Amino acid sequence: MSLMRQVWLLLLGVVLLALAGSVAVSTYSTRQLLQTQLQIKNSDNAAALALALSQQHGDGELMELLISAQFDTGYYQSVVWRKADGKLAFERQAAAQPSKAPAWFVALLPIAVQPGVAQVSNGWNAIGSVEVLSHSAYAHDELWRSLSRISLLLGALGLLASIGAYLALHRIRRPLDNAVAQARAVVDGSFQIIEEPQVPELKGLTQAMNAMVLRVKSMFEAQADQLQVLRVQAHCDPLTGMSSRKHFLAELESALTRDEGPLHAGLVLVRLRDLAGLNQRLGRPAVDQALQTMAKAVMAYPERVRGCLAGRLNGADFALWLPAPDVAAETAQALSDALQASLPAFGGGIQLALGAVNLPRESTVGRWFGEADAALARAENQSGFVVESINAGSAQQRAQGERAWRSQISEALAGRRGKLLQYPVLDREGRVLHLECPLQLQLEEAGEFEPATRWLPLAVRSRLTAEVDLLAVALALEAIAKDGLQRCVNIAPASLLDGNFVARLRDQVFHAPQAARKLGLELAESAAVNHFDLLFEMGRQLRPLGVKLGLEHAGAGLAHVDRLYQAGLDYVKLDVSVVTGVSGDAARAAFVRGMLVMLRSLALKVYAEGLRDAMDVQALWDCELDGVTGPWATARLGQ
Repeated sequence: MSLMRQVWLLLLGVVLLALAGSVAVSTYSTRQLLQTQLQIKNSDNAAALALALSQQHGDGELMELLISAQFDTGYYQSVVWRKADGKLAFERQAAAQPSKAPAWFVALLPIAVQPGVAQVSNGWNAIGSVEVLSHSAYAHDELWRSLSRISLLLGALGLLASIGAYLALHRIRRPLDNAVAQARAVVDGSFQIIEEPQVPELKGLTQAMNAMVLRVKSMFEAQADQLQVLRVQAHCDPLTGMSSRKHFLAELESALTRDEGPLHAGLVLVRLRDLAGLNQRLGRPAVDQALQTMAKAVMAYPERVRGCLAGRLNGADFALWLPAPDVAAETAQALSDALQASLPAFGGGIQLALGAVNLPRESTVGRWFGEADAALARAENQSGFVVESINAGSAQQRAQGERAWRSQISEALAGRRGKLLQYPVLDREGRVLHLECPLQLQLEEAGEFEPATRWLPLAVRSRLTAEVDLLAVALALEAIAKDGLQRCVNIAPASLLDGNFVARLRDQVFHAPQAARKLGLELAESAAVNHFDLLFEMGRQLRPLGVKLGLEHAGAGLAHVDRLYQAGLDYVKLDVSVVTGVSGDAARAAFVRGMLVMLRSLALKVYAEGLRDAMDVQALWDCELDGVTGPWATARLGQ
């Protein structure tokens, strides 16, 4: 039983006890008063009657007539005249008069009154006595009316007191409920400050809770700052602050394997020629300043364009990956012009070679760097600031293909020609936590099912991602209903921009309540960074239905989400660029541990995606990760 209910019952009991006591005391007092008044009435009437009888000079007939006249007034139960020797001389008796009060009331509260007795005389001679007993029914009637009025009045007062007590308890309960909700929010990883009540005791409790929440929040922010330091140490070049070669390659491989992104992209390599000779002629400080200027020029693109990747490959080489078709050569030329204007200020003899390449995004990392190195080698054969580029296809041919694919995607969605693949997420003991289910579409009837990397970029451009995601969720719910396995579906961040998407998704999930409890929805980290309010609203509407919400491809961007603790997430999947190579790099392992500490403080499960190396998996188990997915997990499950 809750504390409020106990207090309420205690107050109710006290009020009822007070009312019952008041009624009992009042009734007893009234009964005593009426009984006393009736006794006095009997005595007074007996004395008056005896005086009247004494004036009859002992005439028996007149005395009998006078007694009868007095009795006939109707208020007497009996009038008895006894002679001086005690013998009965005359008596009048009346039947008991019925009372208007209930019989149980009369039996519970009897009024016992002795008859009034007075002496009758004739001159100085006593000739007998008279006894007068009045009816008690009138007293019971008055006592019942008095009890009814008092009960009604006290009942009304008790009702008002109960209402007042309820309102007072409700006012007291509100800050207690707020404190409970605040504590539960902290458990869920959300930090809420509540208004301080006016009640001194509750005000102290609220102040203590708010202070605790602020302290926990400051600890979380400190962890985020520390995580940022660890990220720089693990992933960044110390001189320029750009991604190191290892991390850039991991980021590039992750970007090439993701579903979202353009069909074609570009890669630009920038090389500062004769780095050793420049160090000798200009000095290391001047060359370091030149390298920092180059890094700043290259980093300007990722800062302005979402999805761009930049890194320092070695002492003299920089790389810039552009998620857009037919822009590599133009970007390389713009970089060359900007650096040609700024680098000579650090000394003479500075020259750059730039190689640019445009390729289909499905190309391997080896091909990307092979083509880019070939263009860079041609540029190095020339003096000055030189740009060479390689284009692997014309924009016109791609545009014609895009129009055809857009039509095919629409037809595939209309015909529900889609299927879900299944990749396991395993825990340390090898148990399947859930299945990742990317969607494939059959773009041509009776044709092969195409992976999302081939058609999703055009679906984003055509604003069809909402329809794609609704189809994927529908297929997942149907599969869960058949085998009862946990499944997760990828949701494109672009779908959140569709004003009706969340409402349609909620309606779809609402009609499959059993399967919804085993459904997970995953969005890329960019959804939390760029569309936090939309992500929050999606979680607010779907989590009460049992749907789990997670972020995939998570990395350094989490540190830039100011209200991550309010997102309502259930789990986070670390990007392959974060976890690859963690077994042989202490700095990367420290960064992963820092992310685990931060995310665990928000009560989130943490998984790693895209793992291939068993050594990396073991290193992540040592970091106490909750689960892993990728080729290693798929191969282990198939054993």
